[in-house]
Amino acid sequence: MVRFILKRLGFALITLWILSVIVFLLGQVLPSDPGRSILGPLAAPSAVRALDHQLGVDKPILTQYWHWISNFPGTSNQYQAPIGPILTSALGRSLKLAIFAFIIVVPLGIFGGVVSALNAGNPVDRTISVVGQTLLTVPEFVSGIVLLVVFAVALGWLPVTATAPPGSGFFTQLKYLILPVIPLVMILFGYIARMARVGTIEALDSDYARTATLKGLPRGVMIRRHVLRNSLLPTITVIATQTGYLIGGLVVVEVLFRYQGIGSLIYNAATQHDIPMLEACVLTIGVVYMLVTLFADILFSLLNPRIRLKAAE
Repeated sequence: MVRFILKRLGFALITLWILSVIVFLLGQVLPSDPGRSILGPLAAPSAVRALDHQLGVDKPILTQYWHWISNFPGTSNQYQAPIGPILTSALGRSLKLAIFAFIIVVPLGIFGGVVSALNAGNPVDRTISVVGQTLLTVPEFVSGIVLLVVFAVALGWLPVTATAPPGSGFFTQLKYLILPVIPLVMILFGYIARMARVGTIEALDSDYARTATLKGLPRGVMIRRHVLRNSLLPTITVIATQTGYLIGGLVVVEVLFRYQGIGSLIYNAATQHDIPMLEACVLTIGVVYMLVTLFADILFSLLNPRIRLKAAE
């Protein structure tokens, strides 16, 4: 197991380094002048050139990369402040929103997929499949706008914004997060339910499931002991891959509901040409995504030791 973890960790570090190079190079080709962004459009060209020289943007690209990665996350051009505290605060808010969405959609999606598989081919299966596929086709900005108009504006049951007032209690914060979480649950339910259904059907058709049935093991016990553990293996992979979306793909939801998470930070950095902030956000999302993927690989190997032994060879 230690060898497996070290091997996965080594691959993650190499991938992270490659990602940092790609992010840095993309930042170099974007049309942005750091000196002009900081000093403003009315600053004298000589002052802009002097600031660019001070920031090191006229140095060789390898020198710039080393300076960027060794001083990561750096200083924001827009806020003229260290990126670290701003990014940490925004990431914490996005994680709060993502965790809330996961707490709802993971049990709901797995339950829907398992129920669909146990009733494969009948109206229950078709209903769950149609609902899941329909929800997948509804973009977040469409469902978000409808939810805002109906529940926040027309009925007034929920707040328009997702950001609770400072010092709010736990349940008050949950109330403010309900509307932005619903579009995420709608999108992710279809993915998770579909994979849980496929995994459960494959487990039900396996040799060990048939053997347990022939030995007289009750169907409910057979499903709990043998089917669920193996049917959830592909579902774990889907949940891990969707984590990157929940952390870094929340731009639409966070902007729509005025939630100051990392998605809003990316949007503001892009519109304000704050390249250091944009690079720091993208690389941080990559780190989070790789950590979650590593955790999913470890959990996957614990549920299926054959994967662990094969990967460690």
